[in-house]
Amino acid sequence: MKCPKCQYFSFDNGDRCRNCGYDFSLVPDVPPDLPIQDGTEAVGPFADFSLHEPPTLPLFTAEAGDPDAPLVTPGAAPRPPLAVRKAKPNVAAPRPRRETGRVDTDPEPRLALDTAEIPVILEPAVAPETSPAGPVWLAASSGARLGGALIDLILTVGIDALVVYFTLKICDLTFGQVLTLPLAPLISFLVLLNGGYLATFVAAGGQTIGKMAAGTRVVPADPAAPISARVSFGQSVVRAAGYLVSALPLGLGFLPAFYGERRALHDRLADTRVVKA
Repeated sequence: MKCPKCQYFSFDNGDRCRNCGYDFSLVPDVPPDLPIQDGTEAVGPFADFSLHEPPTLPLFTAEAGDPDAPLVTPGAAPRPPLAVRKAKPNVAAPRPRRETGRVDTDPEPRLALDTAEIPVILEPAVAPETSPAGPVWLAASSGARLGGALIDLILTVGIDALVVYFTLKICDLTFGQVLTLPLAPLISFLVLLNGGYLATFVAAGGQTIGKMAAGTRVVPADPAAPISARVSFGQSVVRAAGYLVSALPLGLGFLPAFYGERRALHDRLADTRVVKA
């Protein structure tokens, strides 16, 4: 309820305004501008507009042949909006793949010039020459092997002598008292030292210092092995330990190095051979 004097809105049904106390009975009775109709008769400018039937627009309801017929007629089914239309993918035809086994029957290519036509001659591919199955190793001579072994023997004996000399100096002993040292640990250390020298140099490059001076080299016994093949560390250790086996029966294990394949007993045990470097 709205007070006509102070414009106060209230939801109470009273005779007076709660704000200013104005008596509502003093307000004259004025009919509303748009009375509610029951639909039997129309009132106002929209008398031809029915509230009970759906509206019809004259733009789309003209009959056929009518000169006032609308130019736009609705379709049977509305088209989807442009934003949601999906373009048809443009799928190109797959390119034909060239068969690898097909024999090309096209004529040989020719280079056309203004004066003449000069054919381009395609030279046939030349098959590469086959390399030999493997390097041809030349066994080291007996003199070279003896010279290299003598140099290695001098080096190892000199190193052993230095080790014994410094050991006696540390223990404040003379060479006459060398037998007073514990021989088992000393001999074991010297054997490991000499074996390490032989095994390490052979595994690193196939040559000890003596073999470098004599121009010899230790390689795998397989004749098909490449030139760059090296002796493995396991083979070098077996070969160094095989020196003891070759030397034990009065040095008879070294005799096969001077005839035939020139492979000593320690070479056969390690599957190696000594060749010219």
